[in-house]
Amino acid sequence: HSLLKRHHNNNPSETPPPTSLFLKPSTPTLTLSHHTLSTNSHITFFSLSQTTPSSSSSTSQTSPSFDLLRHHLSSQNFQLADEETRRLLIVLAGEPAQKRGYVFFSEVQFISGSDLLTIDTLWREHSGNKFGYSVQKKILEKANGDFTKFFIKVGWMKKLDTEVEQYNYRSFPSEFVWELNEDTPEGHLPLTNALRGTQLLNNVLNHPAFVDTDKERDGKDDAENKDNGALAGSKDNSSSPKTLSQRVFKPDYSF
Repeated sequence: HSLLKRHHNNNPSETPPPTSLFLKPSTPTLTLSHHTLSTNSHITFFSLSQTTPSSSSSTSQTSPSFDLLRHHLSSQNFQLADEETRRLLIVLAGEPAQKRGYVFFSEVQFISGSDLLTIDTLWREHSGNKFGYSVQKKILEKANGDFTKFFIKVGWMKKLDTEVEQYNYRSFPSEFVWELNEDTPEGHLPLTNALRGTQLLNNVLNHPAFVDTDKERDGKDDAENKDNGALAGSKDNSSSPKTLSQRVFKPDYSF
């Protein structure tokens, strides 16, 4: 105690360093114990023991359970599934996001790629590949990164009844589509709040987890192009820069 006090007095202008926003290093705890031999003895022993935080108090590195999300999606309860997805992202982003109640775009990098792919796979499997982050990423790429076009295409904006063509954001949650049918816009779910900007959504859709997904999709497209090109014949391939699969089978997200 005297050493600490003297060090503090010699450096009156020194202030403790600010705590990190993302990293909380685990520092050992020194426990002071004192033992007295007997009530009649004046000899007292002091000992220092070093302890580290228990596993129960440290942040768990294991992935959260996706059972509830799987249950809501299998039950076609997409509104509850959307809420559970938002909760999972907060949990996966780390302790600061959990305390805050929402995710900063800079925290997306801390989300495990395997966990993000699990969420995306569940959405795609239970929607016939109509919902999911990888579906939304493909639509954003077709829109050349234009988020206004993206919002219109996935149905997050609605067309106003005006003489001039205008769009406005839908009111949450009543004006969003929570049923899966033919009229439900592709990529409509899961939702990502973009009222504070598009950086969070952009970072989620461009997470490294989806890089391999893009390569796998491109490989399938190349295989389809070769097969369809062989069936179409040399005449069609020489006269048109696009293959049959590109002209017929690939969805058009342009506006």
